[in-house]
Amino acid sequence: MTEPSRRFSPVKAVLVAGAAAGVLGAAGAAAFVWFGVYDVSATGPHLQPVHSLLEIALQRAVQRRADAHPPPRDLLTRERVMQGAACFRDRCVVCHGAPGVAPQAFALGMQPVPSSLVEATRHWRPQDLYWITRNGIKMSGMPAWEYRLEEGELWSVVAFLDALPLMTPDQYRALTASRSGAAPVTVGPAGAADAAPRCDGVVDAPAPLVPPLPTVELAQRAFRQHGCTACHTIPGVVGPDTSNGPRLSGLAGRDRIGGKAFPTEDGLAAWIRDPQAIDAHTAMPTLGISETQARLMARYLLTH
Repeated sequence: MTEPSRRFSPVKAVLVAGAAAGVLGAAGAAAFVWFGVYDVSATGPHLQPVHSLLEIALQRAVQRRADAHPPPRDLLTRERVMQGAACFRDRCVVCHGAPGVAPQAFALGMQPVPSSLVEATRHWRPQDLYWITRNGIKMSGMPAWEYRLEEGELWSVVAFLDALPLMTPDQYRALTASRSGAAPVTVGPAGAADAAPRCDGVVDAPAPLVPPLPTVELAQRAFRQHGCTACHTIPGVVGPDTSNGPRLSGLAGRDRIGGKAFPTEDGLAAWIRDPQAIDAHTAMPTLGISETQARLMARYLLTH
């Protein structure tokens, strides 16, 4: 008769089997990645299970976060639709197209292909569309616009998307033909609209996040959203393994930055904002970073 201490209980057997299955699953996933089994080329789509999983993840993630940004009460006004038309024309139509307007050729080769936004309001609430426009979507080609469109412009894009389903190609062309002087055009429930105004996209500091982020995380976000990690390795900021530009660590201990600027907040912020003005021969481009954001980034770099 087996002694109680040596019995292999059903519970223990299940735990051991579960652990073994977990190890085998992790090993299989690692091998799947390491040997390059999954085709990442944009000439073919994701497998349908992958596509469906990403769709569900997108919907659930947006719904969880978007309610922190309720739409303004005056969302659907003529002025917002007009401004949203300008922003859509200048920022969105190249990928998403519009009534009678095809996306540009590069967008048609993206995978997943950017969706038509004519029916966006059938699938997303206003706060959802605001959140997507502001924050973008990883691994889809959809960029975050919070550093390139100011708060009112973001909501104006949402207002324009509400009018888009009832807009004919002629109405779209008339509304977006020029920044001034076009004939009035009716744009659905928002009423008659004159030619779209400018969409300047001048953002000194993005609207406060909900919930707010610490200053360090705001600086890290600014580095990512201004593309700094494309060329530089920055302490504490996730990015590609690159050596296009110097590693941005220990700047406070250097004699000069870029061989020209002093390692102070004023000097580094000026370099971040307009390196071409300080050194006409530098390969670092001027990115249109605001004074507020440049100082935030400079303070971060001088303490890391």
